[in-house]
Amino acid sequence: MICGIDEAGRGPVIGPMVVAGVKVNDDGKLIEIEVKDSKRLSPSRREEMEKKIKDVGEFTLRTIPAEDIDSLRDSMGLNEVEADTFASIVDELCSEEDVCYMDCASTDEKKFEDMVRRGTDGGVEIVSEHEADDEYPVVSAASILAKVERDRKVEEISKELDEDIGSGYPSDTRTREFLEEWISENGSFPPYTRKSWETARELMNKFKTKSLDDF
Repeated sequence: MICGIDEAGRGPVIGPMVVAGVKVNDDGKLIEIEVKDSKRLSPSRREEMEKKIKDVGEFTLRTIPAEDIDSLRDSMGLNEVEADTFASIVDELCSEEDVCYMDCASTDEKKFEDMVRRGTDGGVEIVSEHEADDEYPVVSAASILAKVERDRKVEEISKELDEDIGSGYPSDTRTREFLEEWISENGSFPPYTRKSWETARELMNKFKTKSLDDF
């Protein structure tokens, strides 16, 4: 059998990172339902694909909240956080005779592969490649599940805060506007913010500087 692992939400300043694993007998049924890298699908199409993927194979999801990411980054890099999470999915989903394909989070494919392998119980063949979500349907399937779940979490945050927070990514104008407005009104970060992110620190420093200037 083959497994695929991918993440969604590695780079956002707001919200969790979600990692998904998918296991199938072979790529046949995934090719039949025309899975693609989640970035190449519309939100509605991803949601359609989600149910089909869950119907044809085993799957698991890991959600790493913003506060956990901040805490973990005190002692390790984001690649290590991701590698440890990938490893836990390998141990849950894969047997020794399986092959597990994963989208490489590091610039060095072999280094990331070794990081994941060290975190597993051993025995599973691991293949870590850049753009694996484009190359292997089982990784595409994992990317879709991760992206749909991440989008749900962001929507839940928006509803809880009663605010349009955008996508949560630093490049999203609405996300930056939301953070600036919240910090300006409250003098603190909103819930679910990755406080260790450069964008968050930059906006807080901007607020503090402005407050001193106003004083």
